[in-house]
Amino acid sequence: MANRDDRQPKGRVVLNHSTHIHGLVKKLQRLALHPNITTITPGAISRSRGSAPRLRLRISTPIRGGFKLIARKGTSVQEVFVLTTLGPEALQAAIASVL
Repeated sequence: MANRDDRQPKGRVVLNHSTHIHGLVKKLQRLALHPNITTITPGAISRSRGSAPRLRLRISTPIRGGFKLIARKGTSVQEVFVLTTLGPEALQAAIASVL
């Protein structure tokens, strides 16, 4: 039987907004399990002209202590802030593993 502590998230997902892109929170919670990710905070949500048929996450810009990601699904776009010690390539690999 697995140790219960193995399933506890290493990082945390801050849910300070009432609206999120459908399916985003579940993916962020899986991403927070990575040992080098400390905090994930979804930010502002907006609309775009283009349409993404399925949820996509891409690294946008570096920020102090991590990276800003852009989440897209349909015509919705949401900023996501990730505090991590990972580099951009390692973070992109972690994102690909949860999508």
